[in-house]
Amino acid sequence: MSHVDQSTTVGGYVAEHPQAARVFEELEIDYCCGGDQTIHQACTDHRISVDDLVARLEEANANSPDESFKDWTQVAATELCDHIEQTHHAFLRKELPRLSELVDQVAQAHSDRHPEVLELQSVFGELRAELEPHMLKEEQILFPAIRHLEQSAIYPQFSFGTVANPIRVMEQEHDAAGSALKRIRELTHDFRPPTDACRTWEVMLEGLRELERDMHQHVHKENNILFPNAQRLEASGNSY
Repeated sequence: MSHVDQSTTVGGYVAEHPQAARVFEELEIDYCCGGDQTIHQACTDHRISVDDLVARLEEANANSPDESFKDWTQVAATELCDHIEQTHHAFLRKELPRLSELVDQVAQAHSDRHPEVLELQSVFGELRAELEPHMLKEEQILFPAIRHLEQSAIYPQFSFGTVANPIRVMEQEHDAAGSALKRIRELTHDFRPPTDACRTWEVMLEGLRELERDMHQHVHKENNILFPNAQRLEASGNSY
């Protein structure tokens, strides 16, 4: 079994061991926006036994890696940008409108008995309103810059200065999205339907749970892999 260094950041650990994401998901440990906390600190904050978490991580590492988990630390930044756009951005563009309709239907039908769905409607609306322009900023500004850094033999000059500037904005927006997702989980009682929930409510919860899971992977790939790689590329090119 591989040794688990408790001083390793959660995000860094998942970057090196993608199959560990499932363990952190099950324990509700944030490995994307909060990925800079150490494994030891995560255990302290969540009141989890370090030995138990390490055992689960080592078990996950000992098993054959799931084919669905690719080691994104080993691919070019351009390929990772393409993957994020074609997989995670495409998912959001399909799911956000669908979930908006479901959330609106549930709020309209059940807010008299469950007033919390009105806040859910508001929080989800704000999340969607932030994610849609966020994706455009990545696709039109940041990702082209990252591709340029990797592919150009000449050090590029960007209108926004260093690539760290748009990255900082994207990370701040990731934090805001992470807070919204946490509030959605709270408002839906960990995605558990009430006893009087209709099928639309159940479908909505299934979709919100999948949205959270995909967003965790999405933000992890950017915050913990793509963005640090982009800054290393820029530093390397700036040294000549």
